[in-house]
Amino acid sequence: MRYKISLVLFLSLYFSVAKAQLPDVLNKVINNSINNNSNSGSGKPENIIKNVSNALLGGNLRNDEIIGGLKEALSIGSSSSTKKMGAVDGFFRDAALKILLPKEAQDVEKTLRRFGMGSLVDKAILSMNRAAEDAASGAGDIFLSSIKSMTIADGLNILRGGDFAATEYLKKSTSLQLADKMRPVIENSLKKVDATNYWKQLFSTYNRFSSKKVDTDLVNYVSTKTMDGLFYSIGQEEQKIRKDPAAQVTGLLKKVFGGK
Repeated sequence: MRYKISLVLFLSLYFSVAKAQLPDVLNKVINNSINNNSNSGSGKPENIIKNVSNALLGGNLRNDEIIGGLKEALSIGSSSSTKKMGAVDGFFRDAALKILLPKEAQDVEKTLRRFGMGSLVDKAILSMNRAAEDAASGAGDIFLSSIKSMTIADGLNILRGGDFAATEYLKKSTSLQLADKMRPVIENSLKKVDATNYWKQLFSTYNRFSSKKVDTDLVNYVSTKTMDGLFYSIGQEEQKIRKDPAAQVTGLLKKVFGGK
């Protein structure tokens, strides 16, 4: 009895990502395994873990296949996204991702356009998007590092999660590191495309005519928008892999996602 209780506690921690489904599965599988002849080896903890894993997944997928398939999906999705978003016009020509002036600066934009300074506004917007494109191309290494460190628990959670579970895992595991690494890249990129100069001209001009001064952190704003764009794009790639057989381009992806 003590053995059974200890094993239940151990497996409860091991499969904490599947808490909603775990109790019934554990009771059935553990009871069957423990009551089997001990000589068969099926009552060993490592074999019970395998049995519960298969029961939760509803198939014959091995843990290494689950993790391998999810790593492939994330690798393909993040690689495709960073390549697409890191290309010229990757942000600027995408209506869903194009970086516009911050919300607090939109009244500024309207005022400047009314006074014939639309060209300066356009240059500032273009330069922000160019900086984002420049920075996005360097995000791949951070994503790859996180993908490599994926655990079995992460894999089970993603497989049983929603359409964006893999993207959410990547977002949760990389956002802090991505923000730290992206800020100096964005800062350099903004300087390289002369965005900081356009921004300074834009708001220096506006501030001369307004009692309400604007002081927006351009680097932080563009960094956040760049990350939002990357995760949005990765999320779209994940949905395709989960739902579209044509996007399941390897045998492992078909095996892991094809039966869902």
